[in-house]
Amino acid sequence: MAAASASGGSDAPRGPGAGRAKPQRPQVDRKARLALPPNEPRKQPPAERVHNWDEVYRLFDPETAKAEAMRCIQCPAAPCQVACPVGNDIPGALWLLEQGDFGGAAGVFRETSELPEVCGRLCPQEKLCEGHCVVGKKGEPVAIGKLETFAAEWRPAHGAPPPAAAAPSGRSLAIVGSGPAGIGVADRIARAGHRVVVYDAWPVAGGLLHYGIPNFKQNKATVAASIERLRGLGVEFELGVRVGEDIAFGELERGFDAVFVAAGATESVRLGLEHEDAPGVYAATEFLVRGNLPPEDLPEALRAPLPPLRSVAVVGGGDTSMDCVRTAVRLGADDVRLIYRRTELEMQGREEERMHATEEGVIFEFLTAPAGIEVGADGAFRGLRCRRMQLGDPDESGRARPEAVPGSDFRIEADALVIAIGYNVADGWGEIAPGLGHDHWGRFRVDPRTMRTERRGVFAAGDAVNGSDLVVTALADAHVAAASIEEYLRGGEW
Repeated sequence: MAAASASGGSDAPRGPGAGRAKPQRPQVDRKARLALPPNEPRKQPPAERVHNWDEVYRLFDPETAKAEAMRCIQCPAAPCQVACPVGNDIPGALWLLEQGDFGGAAGVFRETSELPEVCGRLCPQEKLCEGHCVVGKKGEPVAIGKLETFAAEWRPAHGAPPPAAAAPSGRSLAIVGSGPAGIGVADRIARAGHRVVVYDAWPVAGGLLHYGIPNFKQNKATVAASIERLRGLGVEFELGVRVGEDIAFGELERGFDAVFVAAGATESVRLGLEHEDAPGVYAATEFLVRGNLPPEDLPEALRAPLPPLRSVAVVGGGDTSMDCVRTAVRLGADDVRLIYRRTELEMQGREEERMHATEEGVIFEFLTAPAGIEVGADGAFRGLRCRRMQLGDPDESGRARPEAVPGSDFRIEADALVIAIGYNVADGWGEIAPGLGHDHWGRFRVDPRTMRTERRGVFAAGDAVNGSDLVVTALADAHVAAASIEEYLRGGEW
């Protein structure tokens, strides 16, 4: 089939809850609710949290969660739900929360999201649901993300029954990758009664959620619980297995009725500077996993601990760069600098993460670009030559283009340099799975209405299609893929 470009879209609602009829709820006094003060869960002070890996925010306590949910004015248009890529019925969930029905609220979130405990922590709510909250037009928006986290964590802690799968269908699906897109499809296809086997190259399941997100943002126990829910549905995991090396892609096609590729975007973008492979220069993923995880969670090549670090420079401007600088602080570095070629106004990561990094002592070098990597006589990294920038006309992204200021070079001395400027889909899929179409970035080409690739019985979604993107975006596309896979498994028509 001739598949549409991966960058295409669909006018249909992306979230399965987007078209669901809302339950009738009593009218509320919106004016009175707008006058209610905002509530926030307890937060670790910076001087304390830089010495541990615990999450910055504690969960809401029940009474505070009810008080915060009551700030929702239950607007009929629900712009928060419209802005949610998976179509969460946020007003419905918050109504149940304020009534004290925490399990019911969690159930509403789970109708449209397999990972509410993750999305509540990691979504950029200020750009999505909270950014469109009507209450936020006159003050602080309702803390939707933290309420979603509270509800999602409350339910299993209070004896919620595990999900159940339908009767076995005799059909099967192989999934490549156990990150958000893989989890979303595995959950839905297993519930439908089909056999699901997930293959992942890493020793522990969870993909990005386990290996790419530090504990201070998302604790590993929550991710592990999501994987255990899948195991409870009968999902099988083949870990430490690299498709294309340990098992051929064609073997998956022959052994299963369909294949879903959710391999993510795992190849770090490089600066293109000399000495980028020098000791002391790290790609973001290597720095994060060696800094955040025990050796037994890692492939043998990454099990050596990072050396002691006094000063660290990180190049980047998104959430991954914030993870790296905040990890460096917790590893004991007392001079941590973020190098970014534009101003804070152009940064694409979460404002909350930048605030936390600033509170933890990270120095931001705005309007600064790396110009050269300096090494010592032993060939190891010793410093970064930088250049001051100024903003010119907008580039193709719509942001002001950074331009070098002549004669502005300066040097930053550091023990380590971390490159966190983005990810691409890993090379080699053309050889691993010939016939699967790719764009010039290496991303899989799919029909966005079905997530079908150009190869019969093979589907793809998530960062492998979109490039590095949000967890919730991967889930939204996984829902489209799951519906299409289910239809294919039941009918066999392509």
